[in-house]
Amino acid sequence: MYRLVGLLLTFLTFAHSITVDEHGYIMYCPCMGRFGNQADHFLGSFGFAKALNRTLVLPPWVEYRKGEVRSIQVPFDTYFQVGPLQAFHRVITMENFMKTLAPSLWPPAERISFCYTERMGLDGSTGHGCNAKSGNPFGPFWDTFEVEFAGSEFFGPKLNYDIHHGDSMARRWSERYPAAKWPVLAFTGAPAAFPVQQENLLLHRYLRWSVKYETGAKQFIRDTLPRGAFIGVHLRNGIDWVRACEHVKESSNLFSSPQCLGYRNEHGQLTAELCMPGRDTIIRQLKRQIKLHREAAPDNPIRAVFVASDSNHMLGELNDALKRMDVTVVRHPDGNPHLDLAILGRANHFIGNCISSYSAFVKRERDANGFPSSFWAFPPEKPGAKVKGGGSSPQHEEL
Repeated sequence: MYRLVGLLLTFLTFAHSITVDEHGYIMYCPCMGRFGNQADHFLGSFGFAKALNRTLVLPPWVEYRKGEVRSIQVPFDTYFQVGPLQAFHRVITMENFMKTLAPSLWPPAERISFCYTERMGLDGSTGHGCNAKSGNPFGPFWDTFEVEFAGSEFFGPKLNYDIHHGDSMARRWSERYPAAKWPVLAFTGAPAAFPVQQENLLLHRYLRWSVKYETGAKQFIRDTLPRGAFIGVHLRNGIDWVRACEHVKESSNLFSSPQCLGYRNEHGQLTAELCMPGRDTIIRQLKRQIKLHREAAPDNPIRAVFVASDSNHMLGELNDALKRMDVTVVRHPDGNPHLDLAILGRANHFIGNCISSYSAFVKRERDANGFPSSFWAFPPEKPGAKVKGGGSSPQHEEL
Protein backbone atom coordinates (compact mmCIF):
# COMPACT_ATOMS: atom_id res chain seq x y z
CA MET A 1 0.00 0.00 0.00
CA TYR A 2 2.72 2.47 1.04
CA ARG A 3 4.74 1.53 -2.06
CA LEU A 4 1.73 2.20 -4.30
CA VAL A 5 1.14 5.60 -2.71
CA GLY A 6 4.84 6.44 -3.12
CA LEU A 7 4.79 5.54 -6.81
CA LEU A 8 1.63 7.60 -7.33
CA LEU A 9 3.16 10.65 -5.64
CA THR A 10 6.29 10.28 -7.76
CA PHE A 11 4.20 10.12 -10.92
CA LEU A 12 2.15 13.17 -9.93
CA THR A 13 5.28 15.15 -9.10
CA PHE A 14 6.82 14.28 -12.47
CA ALA A 15 3.62 15.08 -14.33
CA HIS A 16 3.30 18.41 -12.52
CA SER A 17 6.88 19.38 -13.45
CA ILE A 18 6.11 19.11 -17.18
CA THR A 19 4.20 22.32 -17.75
CA VAL A 20 3.15 23.72 -21.09
CA ASP A 21 5.07 26.80 -22.22
CA GLU A 22 2.42 29.35 -23.16
CA HIS A 23 4.97 31.06 -25.40
CA GLY A 24 5.23 27.99 -27.62
CA TYR A 25 7.94 25.65 -28.91
CA ILE A 26 10.47 25.43 -31.72
CA MET A 27 11.29 22.06 -33.23
CA TYR A 28 13.53 21.19 -36.17
CA CYS A 29 15.32 18.41 -38.01
CA PRO A 30 19.14 18.76 -37.88
CA CYS A 31 19.25 17.40 -41.39
CA MET A 32 22.35 19.07 -42.87
CA GLY A 33 25.73 17.42 -42.56
CA ARG A 34 27.34 15.49 -39.77
CA PHE A 35 28.01 16.44 -36.16
CA GLY A 36 30.09 19.58 -36.72
CA ASN A 37 27.48 21.13 -39.01
CA GLN A 38 24.65 20.10 -36.70
CA ALA A 39 26.43 21.71 -33.74
CA ASP A 40 26.69 24.99 -35.66
CA HIS A 41 22.99 24.79 -36.44
CA PHE A 42 22.15 23.99 -32.84
CA LEU A 43 23.78 27.18 -31.58
CA GLY A 44 21.89 29.26 -34.14
CA SER A 45 18.60 27.53 -33.31
CA PHE A 46 19.26 28.06 -29.61
CA GLY A 47 19.68 31.79 -30.20
CA PHE A 48 16.61 31.86 -32.48
CA ALA A 49 14.43 30.20 -29.83
CA LYS A 50 15.63 32.70 -27.24
CA ALA A 51 14.80 35.64 -29.49
CA LEU A 52 11.27 34.31 -30.16
CA ASN A 53 10.91 33.38 -26.47
CA ARG A 54 9.82 29.84 -27.34
CA THR A 55 11.11 26.66 -25.69
CA LEU A 56 13.61 24.85 -27.90
CA VAL A 57 12.88 21.17 -28.43
CA LEU A 58 16.32 19.53 -28.40
CA PRO A 59 16.49 17.22 -31.43
CA PRO A 60 18.48 14.01 -31.43
CA TRP A 61 21.80 14.08 -33.27
CA VAL A 62 21.58 12.56 -36.74
CA GLU A 63 24.28 9.98 -37.41
CA TYR A 64 25.15 7.82 -40.38
CA ARG A 65 26.48 4.35 -39.66
CA LYS A 66 28.46 2.33 -42.15
CA GLY A 67 26.25 -0.23 -43.86
CA GLU A 68 23.03 1.44 -42.67
CA VAL A 69 20.68 2.76 -45.35
CA ARG A 70 18.81 5.05 -42.97
CA SER A 71 20.21 7.57 -40.51
CA ILE A 72 20.33 6.87 -36.78
CA GLN A 73 18.89 9.34 -34.27
CA VAL A 74 20.91 9.66 -31.04
CA PRO A 75 19.18 11.50 -28.15
CA PHE A 76 20.62 14.94 -27.48
CA ASP A 77 21.49 14.16 -23.86
CA THR A 78 23.63 11.17 -24.87
CA TYR A 79 26.44 13.64 -25.52
CA PHE A 80 25.46 16.79 -23.64
CA GLN A 81 23.82 17.79 -20.39
CA VAL A 82 20.43 19.46 -20.61
CA GLY A 83 20.69 21.35 -17.31
CA PRO A 84 23.41 23.88 -18.26
CA LEU A 85 21.41 24.95 -21.34
CA GLN A 86 18.59 26.12 -19.08
CA ALA A 87 20.85 28.88 -17.77
CA PHE A 88 20.44 30.60 -21.15
CA HIS A 89 16.97 29.55 -22.27
CA ARG A 90 14.20 27.00 -21.84
CA VAL A 91 14.73 23.60 -23.48
CA ILE A 92 13.17 20.13 -23.48
CA THR A 93 14.40 16.97 -25.17
CA MET A 94 12.39 15.81 -28.14
CA GLU A 95 11.83 12.42 -26.52
CA ASN A 96 10.31 14.12 -23.48
CA PHE A 97 8.23 16.53 -25.55
CA MET A 98 6.76 13.83 -27.80
CA LYS A 99 5.90 11.61 -24.84
CA THR A 100 4.45 14.13 -22.41
CA LEU A 101 3.23 17.16 -24.39
CA ALA A 102 2.74 16.31 -28.05
CA PRO A 103 -0.39 14.13 -27.69
CA SER A 104 -2.47 17.08 -26.46
CA LEU A 105 -0.47 20.15 -27.47
CA TRP A 106 0.52 18.99 -30.96
CA PRO A 107 -2.02 16.37 -32.09
CA PRO A 108 -1.53 14.66 -35.49
CA ALA A 109 -4.13 16.80 -37.27
CA GLU A 110 -2.25 19.98 -36.30
CA ARG A 111 1.27 18.92 -37.21
CA ILE A 112 2.38 21.45 -39.82
CA SER A 113 5.89 21.55 -41.27
CA PHE A 114 7.52 24.95 -41.76
CA CYS A 115 9.85 25.78 -44.65
CA TYR A 116 10.98 28.88 -46.52
CA THR A 117 9.52 27.72 -49.82
CA GLU A 118 8.49 24.53 -51.62
CA ARG A 119 10.86 21.61 -51.26
CA MET A 120 11.26 19.06 -53.99
CA GLY A 121 10.27 15.45 -53.35
CA LEU A 122 12.32 12.38 -54.23
CA ASP A 123 10.48 11.98 -57.51
CA GLY A 124 11.34 15.51 -58.55
CA SER A 125 7.88 16.92 -57.85
CA THR A 126 7.16 19.62 -55.31
CA GLY A 127 3.57 18.78 -54.47
CA HIS A 128 3.22 22.40 -53.34
CA GLY A 129 4.50 21.55 -49.87
CA CYS A 130 7.57 21.27 -47.67
CA ASN A 131 7.97 17.53 -48.34
CA ALA A 132 9.42 17.45 -44.82
CA LYS A 133 9.95 13.68 -44.82
CA SER A 134 11.36 13.33 -48.31
CA GLY A 135 14.80 11.69 -48.35
CA ASN A 136 17.36 10.65 -45.76
CA PRO A 137 17.76 11.83 -43.00
CA PHE A 138 14.44 13.75 -43.18
CA GLY A 139 12.19 10.69 -43.31
CA PRO A 140 14.03 8.59 -40.70
CA PHE A 141 14.27 11.58 -38.34
CA TRP A 142 10.52 12.20 -38.14
CA ASP A 143 9.73 8.46 -38.35
CA THR A 144 11.69 7.99 -35.11
CA PHE A 145 8.88 9.89 -33.38
CA GLU A 146 6.08 8.62 -35.62
CA VAL A 147 5.40 12.11 -36.94
CA GLU A 148 3.28 12.57 -40.05
CA PHE A 149 2.61 16.11 -41.23
CA ALA A 150 -0.92 17.24 -42.03
CA GLY A 151 0.21 20.24 -44.05
CA SER A 152 2.91 22.80 -44.88
CA GLU A 153 3.48 26.43 -44.05
CA PHE A 154 5.77 28.74 -46.06
CA PHE A 155 7.25 31.60 -44.06
CA GLY A 156 9.40 33.12 -46.82
CA PRO A 157 10.31 35.57 -48.16
CA LYS A 158 9.23 38.06 -45.50
CA LEU A 159 10.65 36.09 -42.56
CA ASN A 160 14.10 34.62 -41.98
CA TYR A 161 16.29 33.30 -39.15
CA ASP A 162 18.56 36.33 -38.73
CA ILE A 163 17.42 37.87 -35.46
CA HIS A 164 20.67 39.78 -34.84
CA HIS A 165 20.66 42.38 -37.62
CA GLY A 166 17.65 44.57 -37.08
CA ASP A 167 15.35 44.56 -34.07
CA SER A 168 12.08 43.59 -35.75
CA MET A 169 12.54 40.02 -37.03
CA ALA A 170 11.64 38.26 -33.76
CA ARG A 171 8.60 40.51 -33.36
CA ARG A 172 7.47 39.77 -36.91
CA TRP A 173 7.67 36.02 -36.26
CA SER A 174 5.52 36.41 -33.15
CA GLU A 175 2.98 38.57 -34.93
CA ARG A 176 2.60 36.20 -37.86
CA TYR A 177 2.66 33.02 -35.78
CA PRO A 178 1.26 33.75 -32.30
CA ALA A 179 1.78 30.91 -29.84
CA ALA A 180 -1.93 30.70 -29.04
CA LYS A 181 -2.64 29.64 -32.62
CA TRP A 182 0.73 28.08 -33.48
CA PRO A 183 2.05 26.40 -30.30
CA VAL A 184 4.70 24.46 -32.25
CA LEU A 185 6.86 25.73 -35.11
CA ALA A 186 8.30 22.54 -36.63
CA PHE A 187 10.97 23.40 -39.18
CA THR A 188 12.00 21.11 -42.03
CA GLY A 189 15.62 22.09 -41.37
CA ALA A 190 17.41 24.05 -38.67
CA PRO A 191 16.28 27.69 -38.25
CA ALA A 192 19.88 28.82 -38.37
CA ALA A 193 22.76 29.69 -40.68
CA PHE A 194 25.89 27.69 -41.48
CA PRO A 195 28.52 28.41 -40.45
CA VAL A 196 27.24 29.65 -37.11
CA GLN A 197 26.70 33.42 -36.99
CA GLN A 198 29.34 35.35 -35.11
CA GLU A 199 26.73 36.58 -32.62
CA ASN A 200 25.96 32.98 -31.57
CA LEU A 201 29.52 31.77 -30.97
CA LEU A 202 29.40 32.51 -27.24
CA LEU A 203 26.39 30.22 -26.77
CA HIS A 204 28.79 27.29 -26.88
CA ARG A 205 29.58 27.95 -23.21
CA TYR A 206 26.26 26.31 -22.31
CA LEU A 207 27.16 23.04 -24.06
CA ARG A 208 28.61 20.71 -21.42
CA TRP A 209 29.59 17.12 -22.11
CA SER A 210 27.52 14.40 -20.49
CA VAL A 211 29.04 12.66 -17.48
CA LYS A 212 29.89 9.63 -19.63
CA TYR A 213 32.00 11.61 -22.10
CA GLU A 214 33.54 13.93 -19.56
CA THR A 215 34.59 10.93 -17.45
CA GLY A 216 35.84 9.04 -20.50
CA ALA A 217 38.04 11.95 -21.56
CA LYS A 218 39.53 12.40 -18.09
CA GLN A 219 40.17 8.67 -17.75
CA PHE A 220 41.97 8.42 -21.10
CA ILE A 221 44.18 11.41 -20.28
CA ARG A 222 44.97 10.02 -16.84
CA ASP A 223 45.51 6.38 -17.75
CA THR A 224 46.91 6.47 -21.29
CA LEU A 225 48.85 9.66 -21.87
CA PRO A 226 52.30 10.06 -20.29
CA ARG A 227 52.36 12.37 -17.28
CA GLY A 228 52.73 15.98 -18.38
CA ALA A 229 51.16 18.41 -20.82
CA PHE A 230 49.80 17.38 -24.22
CA ILE A 231 48.83 18.93 -27.53
CA GLY A 232 45.60 17.90 -29.23
CA VAL A 233 45.42 18.01 -33.03
CA HIS A 234 42.73 17.40 -35.62
CA LEU A 235 43.77 16.02 -39.02
CA ARG A 236 40.96 16.23 -41.58
CA ASN A 237 42.24 14.20 -44.53
CA GLY A 238 39.63 11.70 -45.74
CA ILE A 239 38.83 11.36 -49.44
CA ASP A 240 35.68 13.47 -49.07
CA TRP A 241 37.83 16.24 -47.63
CA VAL A 242 40.32 15.99 -50.48
CA ARG A 243 37.45 16.60 -52.88
CA ALA A 244 36.04 19.44 -50.78
CA CYS A 245 39.40 21.21 -50.81
CA GLU A 246 39.30 21.27 -54.61
CA HIS A 247 36.74 24.10 -54.26
CA VAL A 248 39.25 26.40 -52.55
CA LYS A 249 40.22 27.94 -55.89
CA GLU A 250 36.78 29.42 -56.54
CA SER A 251 35.88 30.26 -52.92
CA SER A 252 36.63 33.13 -50.57
CA ASN A 253 35.20 31.25 -47.58
CA LEU A 254 34.53 27.53 -47.22
CA PHE A 255 32.62 25.74 -44.44
CA SER A 256 33.98 27.00 -41.09
CA SER A 257 36.85 29.10 -42.47
CA PRO A 258 35.48 32.32 -40.88
CA GLN A 259 36.79 30.99 -37.56
CA CYS A 260 40.30 31.98 -38.62
CA LEU A 261 39.87 34.13 -41.75
CA GLY A 262 37.05 36.21 -40.31
CA TYR A 263 33.49 36.57 -41.56
CA ARG A 264 34.60 39.19 -44.08
CA ASN A 265 38.02 37.69 -44.77
CA GLU A 266 39.51 40.44 -42.65
CA HIS A 267 42.24 38.09 -41.38
CA GLY A 268 43.36 36.49 -44.62
CA GLN A 269 42.50 34.51 -47.71
CA LEU A 270 41.59 30.88 -48.31
CA THR A 271 44.46 28.65 -49.46
CA ALA A 272 44.90 25.00 -50.36
CA GLU A 273 47.40 24.54 -47.51
CA LEU A 274 44.87 25.92 -45.03
CA CYS A 275 42.37 23.27 -46.15
CA MET A 276 44.80 20.35 -46.53
CA PRO A 277 48.10 21.04 -44.73
CA GLY A 278 51.05 19.00 -45.91
CA ARG A 279 53.17 16.65 -43.82
CA ASP A 280 56.01 19.18 -43.48
CA THR A 281 53.65 21.91 -42.30
CA ILE A 282 52.12 19.62 -39.66
CA ILE A 283 55.48 18.47 -38.30
CA ARG A 284 56.99 21.95 -38.35
CA GLN A 285 54.05 23.48 -36.45
CA LEU A 286 54.04 20.69 -33.88
CA LYS A 287 57.76 21.08 -33.19
CA ARG A 288 57.37 24.83 -32.89
CA GLN A 289 54.45 24.53 -30.48
CA ILE A 290 56.29 21.97 -28.34
CA LYS A 291 59.29 24.32 -28.09
CA LEU A 292 57.13 27.33 -27.31
CA HIS A 293 55.35 25.44 -24.53
CA ARG A 294 58.62 24.23 -23.01
CA GLU A 295 59.95 27.78 -22.97
CA ALA A 296 56.77 29.07 -21.33
CA ALA A 297 56.29 26.17 -18.89
CA PRO A 298 59.63 24.34 -18.38
CA ASP A 299 58.24 22.48 -15.35
CA ASN A 300 55.37 20.99 -17.36
CA PRO A 301 56.69 20.17 -20.86
CA ILE A 302 54.68 18.61 -23.67
CA ARG A 303 54.96 14.81 -23.41
CA ALA A 304 52.28 13.71 -25.85
CA VAL A 305 50.33 14.62 -28.95
CA PHE A 306 46.78 13.33 -29.18
CA VAL A 307 45.47 12.95 -32.73
CA ALA A 308 41.85 12.89 -33.88
CA SER A 309 41.27 12.16 -37.55
CA ASP A 310 38.59 10.98 -39.94
CA SER A 311 41.15 8.96 -41.92
CA ASN A 312 44.95 9.07 -41.54
CA HIS A 313 46.20 9.74 -37.99
CA MET A 314 49.84 9.82 -39.23
CA LEU A 315 50.99 8.08 -36.02
CA GLY A 316 54.08 6.51 -37.58
CA GLU A 317 55.30 9.67 -39.28
CA LEU A 318 54.64 11.90 -36.30
CA ASN A 319 56.21 9.54 -33.77
CA ASP A 320 59.35 9.33 -35.90
CA ALA A 321 59.51 13.10 -36.28
CA LEU A 322 59.02 13.82 -32.55
CA LYS A 323 61.03 10.95 -31.08
CA ARG A 324 64.07 13.09 -30.30
CA MET A 325 61.85 15.55 -28.44
CA ASP A 326 60.67 12.74 -26.13
CA VAL A 327 57.07 13.18 -27.26
CA THR A 328 54.65 10.28 -27.86
CA VAL A 329 51.89 10.51 -30.48
CA VAL A 330 48.69 8.58 -29.74
CA ARG A 331 45.04 8.20 -30.74
CA HIS A 332 42.07 6.74 -28.90
CA PRO A 333 41.64 3.07 -29.88
CA ASP A 334 37.84 3.29 -29.99
CA GLY A 335 37.76 5.89 -32.75
CA ASN A 336 34.74 7.57 -31.15
CA PRO A 337 34.58 11.08 -32.68
CA HIS A 338 32.67 12.56 -29.73
CA LEU A 339 35.12 11.20 -27.18
CA ASP A 340 37.93 12.57 -29.34
CA LEU A 341 36.26 15.99 -29.16
CA ALA A 342 36.02 15.82 -25.38
CA ILE A 343 39.73 14.95 -25.15
CA LEU A 344 40.78 17.69 -27.58
CA GLY A 345 38.88 20.20 -25.48
CA ARG A 346 41.09 19.39 -22.47
CA ALA A 347 44.48 19.62 -24.23
CA ASN A 348 47.07 22.18 -23.14
CA HIS A 349 47.05 23.43 -26.71
CA PHE A 350 44.92 22.56 -29.75
CA ILE A 351 45.81 22.77 -33.44
CA GLY A 352 42.88 22.35 -35.79
CA ASN A 353 41.78 22.67 -39.39
CA CYS A 354 40.47 26.18 -40.11
CA ILE A 355 37.93 24.91 -42.65
CA SER A 356 36.48 22.06 -40.58
CA SER A 357 33.32 22.43 -38.50
CA TYR A 358 34.63 19.57 -36.31
CA SER A 359 37.69 21.67 -35.45
CA ALA A 360 35.39 24.67 -34.99
CA PHE A 361 33.52 22.81 -32.25
CA VAL A 362 36.77 22.29 -30.33
CA LYS A 363 37.85 25.89 -30.85
CA ARG A 364 34.57 27.27 -29.50
CA GLU A 365 34.68 25.03 -26.43
CA ARG A 366 38.26 26.03 -25.70
CA ASP A 367 37.50 29.71 -26.21
CA ALA A 368 34.68 29.39 -23.68
CA ASN A 369 37.14 27.90 -21.17
CA GLY A 370 40.01 30.29 -21.95
CA PHE A 371 42.25 27.59 -23.48
CA PRO A 372 44.68 28.34 -26.36
CA SER A 373 44.18 27.11 -29.91
CA SER A 374 45.71 27.64 -33.34
CA PHE A 375 45.24 26.40 -36.91
CA TRP A 376 47.33 24.55 -39.45
CA ALA A 377 49.04 26.91 -41.92
CA PHE A 378 47.56 30.02 -40.35
CA PRO A 379 48.74 32.72 -40.38
CA PRO A 380 50.66 31.85 -43.57
CA GLU A 381 54.41 31.71 -43.14
CA LYS A 382 56.55 34.41 -44.70
CA PRO A 383 59.03 32.88 -47.16
CA GLY A 384 62.51 32.79 -45.69
CA ALA A 385 61.51 33.89 -42.18
CA LYS A 386 63.56 32.09 -39.51
CA VAL A 387 63.21 31.42 -35.82
CA LYS A 388 65.64 30.37 -33.16
CA GLY A 389 66.30 26.68 -33.57
CA GLY A 390 65.76 26.73 -37.34
CA GLY A 391 62.70 26.61 -39.56
CA SER A 392 60.28 29.17 -40.86
CA SER A 393 57.92 31.06 -38.60
CA PRO A 394 54.70 33.02 -38.95
CA GLN A 395 54.45 36.40 -37.23
CA HIS A 396 52.04 35.03 -34.60
CA GLU A 397 51.95 31.60 -33.03
CA GLU A 398 48.44 31.48 -31.59
CA LEU A 399 45.01 32.97 -32.10
